[in-house]
Amino acid sequence: MKFTFKAKILFIALSFNALVFSQNRNEAYISYINQYNQIAVKQQKEYGIPASITLAQGLLESGAGVSSFARESNNHFGIKCNDWTGEKIYHDDDAKGECFRKYTQVLDSYEDHSLFLKNRKRYLFLFELSSTDYEGWAFGLKKAGYATDPVYAYKLISIIEDYDLHQYDLGKGNKNYDDNSYDNNSTVQNTVQANRGSMGAVSALVSHELRKVNGVKFVTALPNDNYKLIADEFNISFDRLLAFNDLIKDTSLQPGTRVFVAAKKNKAPKECPTHRVFAGESLHSISQDYGVKVIKLYELNNIPFNQGPAIGQMLKLR
Repeated sequence: MKFTFKAKILFIALSFNALVFSQNRNEAYISYINQYNQIAVKQQKEYGIPASITLAQGLLESGAGVSSFARESNNHFGIKCNDWTGEKIYHDDDAKGECFRKYTQVLDSYEDHSLFLKNRKRYLFLFELSSTDYEGWAFGLKKAGYATDPVYAYKLISIIEDYDLHQYDLGKGNKNYDDNSYDNNSTVQNTVQANRGSMGAVSALVSHELRKVNGVKFVTALPNDNYKLIADEFNISFDRLLAFNDLIKDTSLQPGTRVFVAAKKNKAPKECPTHRVFAGESLHSISQDYGVKVIKLYELNNIPFNQGPAIGQMLKLR
């Protein structure tokens, strides 16, 4: 496989970004996950909400528990007052001085978050999803109006995959799974096809479930997977599969990793024009989240190939 000078420089940049990612994982996120993962698992056992979704929402909405709003209110999920009769706090959000729920302790916030989703009709379809379908839940929450952020689902999925939060979901084959403690009665995947927004499952007579993001087909790596196995399964050359994923050499493939089996696009969907960079993200990881070629992200944002994005930077995706 021959590479142009431009491709070689890009490979060096990707390798550098991968190293930066391994060194820059947000310590506040890791601390939060260590502190609350068992509470999220307990909530899944009782209510059926994937622990990965609960943790990702808690991380995103509370700034890993360290935002001033979260510290003052113990509200880790950004739930507003609505029909709330308890203590309240006022905070600028979509509008100035909006009313939010205030809790005595963070555990109360987790419990109320579960009840909030379980007891509202607009979220009922989510409980028909598989216990490990965090992508379906992410897009379903956005569709049901949990947040106004147009890329809310992508942010949740990115957090889950960057921090391996799917390891906490209670599904068969997962270390936390317990048939006696959680009754997973949602095994029908076809019920969620219309609820995934730009991502929809595609029928495939293969061992991997074929899905799409930004109209580009991908699979999620399974335990003991490697790129060669996936290439063979989809009758794609090994080098071509690596190119689809902006890789120049084979790397170890962790379960849960997104692997594209078709070429990514030059820009993101219309509803995703920009992305704010979080700690631990690289242009490569962002390109995988949105189904956009990594070289296009470099070009769209005038970032040198030997550099990565700055934390907090607003990237153009189209």
